Amino acid sequence: MLILNCPYCGVDADETELAPGGEAHLKRETVGSSDEAFEAYLFDRANPKGVHFERWRHAYGCGKWFLAARDTVTLEVFGTYSAQTIEPPKAVIDAIKKKKPDWEGLA
Repeated sequence: MLILNCPYCGVDADETELAPGGEAHLKRETVGSSDEAFEAYLFDRANPKGVHFERWRHAYGCGKWFLAARDTVTLEVFGTYSAQTIEPPKAVIDAIKKKKPDWEGLA
């Protein structure tokens, strides 16, 4: 079972309390973007096997969105952090590199 710590309320929430929100750290296309760029934003995802950064909402708790870094194969969670964070915090990156020294970072 997937258990993520909500960085806002501090609760260790299992997946039944959470709502997935897709991939994190995407460049959001907006007014003025080309059709190709908007199509890529809507449909193109890396879907990696391994380390992945995701958006989650603590739906049956505080209701806030947050981000998580986890391994899609083992479900190991490397850390959770505020949804307003532009890039993963150093502590999360360090936790990933400690377990996966060959990891090359965000695509």
